[in-house]
Amino acid sequence: MARRKIILLYLLSAGALAATATISWHYKTQLISDAKAAPSEFETDIRALTHQVKSNPHQKHRDFITTAAVPVVTVNAWAGDVPISIDALGTVTPLATAIVKPQLNGYLTQIGFSEGQMVKEGDFLAEIDPRPYQIALEQAQGQLAHDEALLKNANVDLNRYSTLSGEDAIAHQQVDTQHSLVQQFQATIISDQAQVDNAKLNLDYCHIVAPVTGQVGLRQVDRGNYVQAGQQSGLAVITQLTPISVVFAIPEDDIRSVKQQLMAKHPLNVTVYDHSRATKLASGTVTSVDNEIDDETGTVKLRASFDNDDDALFPDQFVNVNMVIKTEAAPAIVPLAAIQHGASGDFVYVVMADSTVAIHQIKTGPGSGDNISVLAGLSAGDKVVVEGVDRLHDGSLVIAADMKAPTNPVTEATVQATHN
Repeated sequence: MARRKIILLYLLSAGALAATATISWHYKTQLISDAKAAPSEFETDIRALTHQVKSNPHQKHRDFITTAAVPVVTVNAWAGDVPISIDALGTVTPLATAIVKPQLNGYLTQIGFSEGQMVKEGDFLAEIDPRPYQIALEQAQGQLAHDEALLKNANVDLNRYSTLSGEDAIAHQQVDTQHSLVQQFQATIISDQAQVDNAKLNLDYCHIVAPVTGQVGLRQVDRGNYVQAGQQSGLAVITQLTPISVVFAIPEDDIRSVKQQLMAKHPLNVTVYDHSRATKLASGTVTSVDNEIDDETGTVKLRASFDNDDDALFPDQFVNVNMVIKTEAAPAIVPLAAIQHGASGDFVYVVMADSTVAIHQIKTGPGSGDNISVLAGLSAGDKVVVEGVDRLHDGSLVIAADMKAPTNPVTEATVQATHN
């Protein structure tokens, strides 16, 4: 009977059209059902309310405001674990970036890679004309063979002179001189061998391979170009993409809690989002902390590592970082839209069993973009108003439409740590 009277007041008030547009289909159907169930009683209510409005037209707006139910959207507060985290700005930073440069001079005779190609460490990239270096190797090997022959002959003479010296056939000084000559040839052999090894190394340098695993960038030199050792531009740049890291800075006041978690071997989970925070890009963990505080910004740099198997992160990309330090149990969690602010503090409208609302003063905890924890003044399961609060006051009658609460609030919302 009370519901039917409320809806009849909607229909008979000056704002009937606007009001009926906001009444849910459930209550319109219930009204028709009530009318069918007791038509005579329903018609009597209509005649009585119509007479009341016509006999006192100046009061109809006031009656409508004080008597009509207000349509609202509600949600049940839920309990859960709230992640305490820090938001920061970060830059995607490869763990390895290699500029492939020639280590000797010569003409490029082969290019063995394509732009954007994924290569593994040791894969062939390019070749410099090896012929001059092959000739240099053969020259070094020839010199080595020549000096080895001289050393062999010197050793034979040394043995002969030693025998004659023992028979007092020659002076001992001649033996000493021959011994020094042998040592000279031995040193020459060492130098010749180094020349051979250097020539072999240069020949290997003609065959350029990938120093790291990663993606090749744009080719900077074409086949047939003359390249030089130490030139400013390389042949290409190889960037490691998997895994990859994100470097970000946090306030120095938070470094203690971060270090405590790392020393306790508790992983610090990091989630990165795009520049608009609309899309989650990847999840990873903190791997290292810088060893000093930036005295200009008062921040400390951290590095987090990500598998990046889907190539969601790109080198030098700007990202929003959220690092979870720890989680705390919250007795109640509600959407931010439910929180109202007044002279006496924060409060929410709680829908009671008789479809009226009551003001509950609350104490809020860590907040997020969508949800906030309530530490006192509210219990899990309480039905709070999230839409339509602008027309409410303590004791207002409402028509509630329930909104589903998150099934996993820990993963659906990221809660920021409050910094004093």
